[in-house]
Amino acid sequence: MLSKHLYTVGRFGSIAAIATIQACSKPVPIEKGADGAGFSSPTMATTKVNERLLEQLPFSNKQDFVDAQRGFIAQIPALRIQKASGDVIWDMAEYEFVDYQGEKGNAPASVNPSLWRQAALNNQHGLFELQQGIYQIRNFDLANMTIIEGETGWILVDPLTAEENAKVALEFAWQKLGKKPIKAILFTHSHIDHFGGVLGILNLLSDEEKARLKVVAPKGFMEEALSENLTAGAAMSRRASYMYGKFLPRSERGHIGSGLGKAPAFGSVGIVEPNIIIDDSNDEMTIDGIPFIFQYVPESEAPAEFTFYLPKHNAFAGAELVSKTMHNLYTLRGAKVRDALKWSQYISEAKNKFGKAELYFGSHHWPVWGQQNIQSFLTIQSDTYKFIHDQTVRLLN
Repeated sequence: MLSKHLYTVGRFGSIAAIATIQACSKPVPIEKGADGAGFSSPTMATTKVNERLLEQLPFSNKQDFVDAQRGFIAQIPALRIQKASGDVIWDMAEYEFVDYQGEKGNAPASVNPSLWRQAALNNQHGLFELQQGIYQIRNFDLANMTIIEGETGWILVDPLTAEENAKVALEFAWQKLGKKPIKAILFTHSHIDHFGGVLGILNLLSDEEKARLKVVAPKGFMEEALSENLTAGAAMSRRASYMYGKFLPRSERGHIGSGLGKAPAFGSVGIVEPNIIIDDSNDEMTIDGIPFIFQYVPESEAPAEFTFYLPKHNAFAGAELVSKTMHNLYTLRGAKVRDALKWSQYISEAKNKFGKAELYFGSHHWPVWGQQNIQSFLTIQSDTYKFIHDQTVRLLN
């Protein structure tokens, strides 16, 4: 029975050591032009570099903003989520200063204009309909949670980072779309922002639902998830707090977002053991009446990962194999180094294998519609990682 296989893997981060250091530190004089938090004004060199970038990139193209709002159903205004202790772990109102106006976005001199644009796109939060039977909850956490409507209930893809956020997200979806039973949960890969909130879902289900629940994950998921969050958990949590700017003030000179989204929710996290494993040997199955074609892509963005295609919907779910950024090959928090060549090859494989797709959606960011647009997107992503690999090898030789 599924409920016998629940594990708690702890909490993200600790501020005790940092608080001790801060308490022992002497006040540092604030320089002229610094903001209230002590962050200095941008130098002339920084300002000029950012100004030049405005002329190099096509900021007049607003298609991403159209796509980020397409299918919008509803949102929770000033979305704010707290732990049981009262600590706030998610606050979209903190990012209202990211005001994207005019043809070129009106970025402050302290921020790269392309990063400011990305932060504005990641401010678009709420519940969205991508296509009949496919919904997404975006920016309730660093990652997305996708809802696929089956014959008798819902299939959830990637239940966010934190239990608190996942609970709010699912209850909001039930409120807007009608309450339906959860038939399956898919963990696309072994990074905590795609499975850590699962207990927030399970705690809303009956014992009967839990007993019948399908939990689908790629081969190696448990080993990789636990090694990253238990074996190296303390170091990874500490490094993640720095990598994601947890302690920075939300401001144009502090934290404006994390590229992949706003920030991780540093809340209560857990894990559940999958009862269906995906690898190269079982790439097709039907879940609650919906046919799935899986692509097993280990050692790409994550050591254990899959993408999938929904032939009934003509939709490709790219997990985090692709996203609306150039992803890290090595993360500052210390995750395993990603293989850029394999990564590129997997994207090319998906481009050919799922070439008829009219909808792409992923574990982060907003979707892409239209076969030609999706093919172009996948080509650029594949070429990006191939270029990094090839030029690195060329230059080291």
